[in-house]
Amino acid sequence: MFKRVAVLALAMTLIATAASAMTVQEFLTTASRIPQNPTALLRSDTRRLMNEFRDAVQTVRTEQTAARTAGRRPATCMPEKVSFNANEILGRFNAIQAARRSQISVTQALREWMAERYPCPV
Repeated sequence: MFKRVAVLALAMTLIATAASAMTVQEFLTTASRIPQNPTALLRSDTRRLMNEFRDAVQTVRTEQTAARTAGRRPATCMPEKVSFNANEILGRFNAIQAARRSQISVTQALREWMAERYPCPV
């Protein structure tokens, strides 16, 4: 029963993510318009980017849990607590080739980053 619920949750997450997936280029363009000062947290664009990134993290975690539940090796083995800061995120996203930024979602970029940063043992 738990496997079915996990698979259903994963499917719903993927469908919701696909419908509103923000590209890395859109993320970076929006971020570049936000001032780097304490008032940035009051801006709706800041909250939108934070929510987009939070949702991406949640999607990757859900996929990881679903893979483990199904007895498969997950693409990433992210620990329970992972912290990110804005400079780290922007640095990583800016490191993606410019031509690819408009073709890759924030979720996919995070998925690849976490697979590189927290690979699962064989």
